[in-house]
Amino acid sequence: MSTKTEVQQTQSTKSKTKIKPPSLYNVIYINDDQTTMEFVVESLKIIFYHTEETAKELTLKIHEDGSSVVKTLPYEIAEQKGVEVTMLARNNGFPLAIKLQPA
Repeated sequence: MSTKTEVQQTQSTKSKTKIKPPSLYNVIYINDDQTTMEFVVESLKIIFYHTEETAKELTLKIHEDGSSVVKTLPYEIAEQKGVEVTMLARNNGFPLAIKLQPA
């Protein structure tokens, strides 16, 4: 007897939870006068898995426009990639700056 009542109560108290997709952020490279274009190309290939061609195109855009979005990712991944690029740049003596911006 009590089992039927418990089942009815359990079914009526279930709620549907909607999972919101993670917020996307743009990873932006900022141009400077000291970081070499070769380093930027290599970092785009190593950290963001761009092809040689797309890495070169993005590097030219960064150089000409002063900055460029290099990838759009969920926040946590974008933040981690930004840290990886910054560490790689510093370890190679470059002041390359990275900015995250909501997509």
